[in-house]
Amino acid sequence: MPVPEIPDEYLGGYARILGEVAATGRRLTRDELESRRALGREAAEAGFRLRTLVGLHLAATRAAWPSADVTDPASTDCVLAAVEQCVDSFAEGFERAQRLIVRREEAARREFIDDLLYGRSDLGRLAERATRFGMRLSRAHAVAVATGPQAYTETDSVPRQVESALLARFDGREILLTTKDGRLVCIAPGSQPDVLRYFAKQAHAATDGGRVAVGRPHRGPGGVVQSYDEALVALDLADRMSLDDPVLYAADLLVYPVLTRDRQAMADLVRSQLGPLQQARGGAEPLLKTLSAYFDAGCVAAETARQLALSVRALTYRLERVHQLTGSDPSDPMHRYTLQTAVIGARLLDWPAKEL
Repeated sequence: MPVPEIPDEYLGGYARILGEVAATGRRLTRDELESRRALGREAAEAGFRLRTLVGLHLAATRAAWPSADVTDPASTDCVLAAVEQCVDSFAEGFERAQRLIVRREEAARREFIDDLLYGRSDLGRLAERATRFGMRLSRAHAVAVATGPQAYTETDSVPRQVESALLARFDGREILLTTKDGRLVCIAPGSQPDVLRYFAKQAHAATDGGRVAVGRPHRGPGGVVQSYDEALVALDLADRMSLDDPVLYAADLLVYPVLTRDRQAMADLVRSQLGPLQQARGGAEPLLKTLSAYFDAGCVAAETARQLALSVRALTYRLERVHQLTGSDPSDPMHRYTLQTAVIGARLLDWPAKEL
């Protein structure tokens, strides 16, 4: 089997060492072992494969063997021991350098993802670095963010488990997976929605019921930032709105940013429609929760009462109390839309916990 062409400099006097060992039976010196390690480091940095380099050493051993006097079994043992020492030291240097290269690559990868998610760095430079990681920023990309019961770091088992599942199913060249602020973050081409759907499935399972939000696909470096922000906003909305869905898509939640785009107008609506509820015994919170459950149940009194662990009669009393205080009847279609919008606004603005 032909050996790939690798410069002879990575053997660095290997045949000479074997010849001297065969002739004298000596062991390798400390300097010779260190020179093997240095050659291993250089070969790793040059990008050669260890398997090919070991094959090169074995081929050189076979080529040098006839020139050495190895008819004596003791001499044969010395030569084989020298081969073992040389290859072992070479592999040690190679593996050390490779670990350093991997760490440098990982540091560069994390720095690139940070710059990408936060829109830092010159756009031209960012695009140039992106090609190194298999990304074409001129195309659309989408970002998914997963949270779990605890904060995650790159070395935790959950990120490794999710990454292994993704790479086993998809070409990993165009997929970036990392941890950020205790969350799992996945960046994938917008033309491959299956990647983020699968990421969401795996992350939800691996985080023992964690939640995943997926931003919309957008083009360019700024598009990654926008998609990432959308995913974070979706997670925040899920908490504020008590959404139960394990996987949230920013495209399905666009109504909420629209409602809060004019924050002052929404605050005015909440104050005018729901402010009178603060006059009730116990404050506005119990009646606000009643309205929220009523609207979530499709304005079905029996289902709302079941969810709130109330009798239908007690629920009816609460809804009548809302009508008395606000002047708006939750059961009246003409009033319902305004009240429901105000309830959504109260959730988004965290009222009445926060003063408007």
